[in-house]
Amino acid sequence: MKRILILGAGTAGTMMVNHLSRKIDTAKWTITVVDEHATHYYQPGFLFIPFGIYSPDQVRKPKAQFIPSGVELVQEKVEVIETDKNSVTLSDGRTLEYAILIIATGARIVPEETEGLAGQHWHDTAFDFYTIEGATALRDRLNGWDGGNLVVHIAEMPIKCPVAPLEFIFLADDFFRRRKMRDRVKLTLVTPLSGAFTKPIASGVLGHILEEKEIDLVPDFEVESVDGSARRISSYGGKSVEYDLLASIPTNMGDSLIERSGLGDDLNFVPTHKNTLQAKVKENVFVIGDATDVPASKAGSVAHFESDVLTENILRFIEGKPLAEDFDGHANCFIESGNRKGFLIDFNYDVEPVEGTFPFAGIGPFGLLKETTMNHLGKLAFRPMYWYLLLKGRPMPFITTQLTLRGKKISKEAQQWRP
Repeated sequence: MKRILILGAGTAGTMMVNHLSRKIDTAKWTITVVDEHATHYYQPGFLFIPFGIYSPDQVRKPKAQFIPSGVELVQEKVEVIETDKNSVTLSDGRTLEYAILIIATGARIVPEETEGLAGQHWHDTAFDFYTIEGATALRDRLNGWDGGNLVVHIAEMPIKCPVAPLEFIFLADDFFRRRKMRDRVKLTLVTPLSGAFTKPIASGVLGHILEEKEIDLVPDFEVESVDGSARRISSYGGKSVEYDLLASIPTNMGDSLIERSGLGDDLNFVPTHKNTLQAKVKENVFVIGDATDVPASKAGSVAHFESDVLTENILRFIEGKPLAEDFDGHANCFIESGNRKGFLIDFNYDVEPVEGTFPFAGIGPFGLLKETTMNHLGKLAFRPMYWYLLLKGRPMPFITTQLTLRGKKISKEAQQWRP
């Protein structure tokens, strides 16, 4: 029997387990998934915890609940990957050999990468909302806060869910308005980007919403340090921004396992062919989700689209066929904007977010790059879909793996490009 070994049982790894368990020849192949943690978190839900919209219990379930029968689940830390030996070594000393390796080890925040951020003020006056601990601590702090300067700060790109900082500050605006204290709060978004978002058209639209909500934007801010005592963040260019509360999105990096194994770039993301999802280090190694260095968003929807392509390519690899270059960088993201409204963006490597309707042209029901109540409802509906469809590798209704131009208001030049 040959083994497919999957490292990581987060969003991407769990989807791959469920896809492959239904399609491989179980008389010839076994699947083993390794993850040291027992709890699976719905990470998009972390955004809602600071504002009391979700509780921690609504965003966590046991990982074992989503692993199908017949798949071996090993709850242990991986010490090192040795691709030259086709094996990994676990922290308990065991060695697992594989014929095919899928790296789905995700990304993590590393506040230590910014001088002063992870000091004694961490989770006191400076917080993250990318972990359950940070989101919960920030919730408790906001509940008794009297007002002042709330700064949302992005250390550097790439980050998991690039729209999350915008969503947080939009929800903060709504939160304080509902508490009748918005006049006592100054909101500022500090970013290394030149605008509100990574894509020009969407950046313009979302930047306008920041202006409407009287949220300050400080662009092109390359952070050098955080002074927790003075409550100030400083840039290499000599700029500084003072805060009373800091909601930070620290540097995101791949798992430290990737560094220990010598497989990553400077941020521990694994060099990956962007259309096939095959690792560049060796032909029997594949990468999915936040662990890759592909120039796509690090988001659950991307991992979903990647899983469709990677499943097909694993089957092709087993059969000795050429890999399909079918992953186009497709990302599909709802953006909460407060007041029970939201946006939806749909884009890929080559086509940026534009206006239109989704998933049906002229019908919707969702509006692309438009602020609507329906988009807000779509965001809330995504949580049960995540637990019961996405993780289990089941089809998402009316959503295609490759980007479609149907319903998008796009130039004739772009119309000539069609996947």
